[in-house]
Amino acid sequence: MSGLEESLYALNWNNNISVAIITLVSYDYMLQFEKEVTFVWQRQRSIMTYMYLAVRYFGISIAMTCACWGGLFYIPETVSYAMFLYFEWSFSVYFCLAELILILRLYALYNRSKPILYVLLGLFLPVVALYIALDVFLWGRPSSISMHEIIITPNIKYCTGIFHIGPMPAIYVSIPIICYDIFLLVLAVAVLGKHLKERNELRMKPNAYVVMIVRYHVIYFVLNLATQIFMAILWANLPTAMMYLAQLFIGTAPFIIVPRLIISIWETHANENCVHVSTTFEDCICWAPPQASEQHDMDCL
Repeated sequence: MSGLEESLYALNWNNNISVAIITLVSYDYMLQFEKEVTFVWQRQRSIMTYMYLAVRYFGISIAMTCACWGGLFYIPETVSYAMFLYFEWSFSVYFCLAELILILRLYALYNRSKPILYVLLGLFLPVVALYIALDVFLWGRPSSISMHEIIITPNIKYCTGIFHIGPMPAIYVSIPIICYDIFLLVLAVAVLGKHLKERNELRMKPNAYVVMIVRYHVIYFVLNLATQIFMAILWANLPTAMMYLAQLFIGTAPFIIVPRLIISIWETHANENCVHVSTTFEDCICWAPPQASEQHDMDCL
C-alpha cells in the first residue's frame, strides 16, 4: 500500500469511527433522556444527582471532542493539539469522577462508616496524583507526542498524533490504578458476602440494592480494566483497523455505561412498591404496609 493509499485508508477509518461515536453517544442520550427528566430534573438534588450530571454531560463533551478531532472536520494543527490535550486530560478527570461514585456507593454499603470513607479517600488521592503525573508526562511534553498534518490533496487533509515514546509508562501507571479498582471490588464483594450470610441465617431474600451495587462494581471494574488496556496499547504500533476500533471503545463505552449504572438504580427503585425519599447518597426510606414490613426493612439502599 502506497503512502497516499495508506493515508486515505486511515482517514476513512477515522471518519467512520467518528460517525459511530457521535451516533452511539447521541442515541444513548436520547434513550435515557426521559429517565433523566424523571429521576434527575424532577427530583430533589443530591450529591449523586450532581455526580450523574457531571459524568453525563462532561462525558458527552469528551466523546464529541474525541469524535471531531482528526479528519471528520478539518482542524488546524495548533488547534488540534489543544483539543487532543483537552480530551486526554478529560479522560483522567472522568475516570476520577467514576471512581468517586464507587467510593460513595461503598460508603453507603458500609452503613456510612467514616473509617471506610477516610481509607478509601486516602488511597484515592495517590490515584489522582498518578493520573496528573501521567498526563503531564505523556501529554505535556512535545518530546512525548506531537501533531502532524497529513495533506492528501489541497482539499483533503487531516491531523494525527505521533507518539515518540513506547506504551510502557502508561502501562506502569495503570497498574496501581487497577490495583485500587481491585481493592474497591474486594470491599464490595466482602460486604455482599456478609449480607448474604446474614440474610440466609434469617431466611430472608437478599437486599436487591446491595446485590445491584456490587454487580455494578464488577461491571465498572471490567470496564476500567478494558479501558486502561486499550489506552495503553494505543501507544503501540497497531494496525489501523485495530487502533480505531480501540478508540471506538474508549470514546463510547465509559460515557454510556457509567451514567446508566447510576440511573438504573433510581429506575429500579421507582418500580418498587414502596414510598421513598432521597437522601444524600440516594439511599431511600421505605414505609411498607405492616404485613410487608419484614420484606421491605432493608430493601432500599
